[in-house]
Amino acid sequence: MNIHEYQAKAIFQEFGVPIPEGGMAESPLEAREITSSLTRGKIALKAQIHAGGRGKAGGVRVVDGPKEAENTAKEMLGMTLVTPQTGPEGKVVRKILVERAVDLAREIYAGVTVDRGKRRVVVMGSEAGGVEIEQVARETPEKILSERADPAIGFRAFQAFRLAKGLGFPSNLVRQGAGILSALYRLFVTLDCTLVEINPLGITSDGEMVAIDGKVNFDDNALFRHQEIRELDDPHEAEALEREASKHNLNYIKLDGNVGCMVNGAGLAMATMDLIKLAGGEPANFLDVGGGPTVEIVKKGFQIILADPNVRVILVNIFGGISRCDVLAEGVVQATRAIGAGVPLVIRLEGTNADEGRRILKKSELDFVTATNLDDAAQKLMSVLRNQPGWI
Repeated sequence: MNIHEYQAKAIFQEFGVPIPEGGMAESPLEAREITSSLTRGKIALKAQIHAGGRGKAGGVRVVDGPKEAENTAKEMLGMTLVTPQTGPEGKVVRKILVERAVDLAREIYAGVTVDRGKRRVVVMGSEAGGVEIEQVARETPEKILSERADPAIGFRAFQAFRLAKGLGFPSNLVRQGAGILSALYRLFVTLDCTLVEINPLGITSDGEMVAIDGKVNFDDNALFRHQEIRELDDPHEAEALEREASKHNLNYIKLDGNVGCMVNGAGLAMATMDLIKLAGGEPANFLDVGGGPTVEIVKKGFQIILADPNVRVILVNIFGGISRCDVLAEGVVQATRAIGAGVPLVIRLEGTNADEGRRILKKSELDFVTATNLDDAAQKLMSVLRNQPGWI
């Protein structure tokens, strides 16, 4: 689960990380009032959407006073912001973070995530702050310093000081810098995060440290322990079909292709998308119906897939392990009769009760295309797709 920058900064403040003065506005009048309450100087207005690259897209603007803040907020609120991370459809700006602009002397990157290869939480830093860390890793990886926390004893003070010194903090700020790095680690572990990031962590011309931008992502599987975090979720930021799927415990992610996928098991779903790409198609979604889906779950999965107007054909790829192929087949039949597929269905069943599942499909006398194995499924899928009007 992702949250907005203003929410991340509120959490930073709870853990002792310094942030600029400011507040969140949902109207031009609120933007004016917040600006009036801040100390004199320039004010930054920052569009709040779940995507990076806002500044280059016009989502971060600097103003001189309350009236200009109000007028600028009128322009920003309701605008559709398109960045490299939003896709061409962009995201609508509904909230603005209004905060005191900071005169920076240096910018540093600081972040915490999981090093899955080492099975450790890793605290990272780079002197190349203000730049996407992926770009730094690709072009100048030597600029990224890191310390891995032992799961038994955590992130130790000496590691924080070693990282702070390596990042070149001025001697009078090494202790504070180490404290901020330790605070980010505590935040990460306490709130079950998958990513905590400050980019940049600024050192001002007055020698102060402040988090200029912040990003916090949480592990969805741990949200049951953090009701206060769950309440930070912004329903406007999630893709509508993904939100609907989550209500029914379906793991669904919308993609840009035209081949709908219904699969049981995340690994098989990933392999199925690879299969589609290898055959020359483009998957329209990731959909894992889980280990023991019911007929109703299968029906709901079809409804969500078919709600995407880009879907031209659906591939149902089921391996009966925990799931039974006959239950999945019955769900496919009932869903097709209840809501109508509207597009061709290619179905491959294998595993527990696969023969019974194929019998159910055949007995239904519905117009399914059945496949005997993965290669056969891929060939039949592309044959069906290429025979459709408008295929290029």
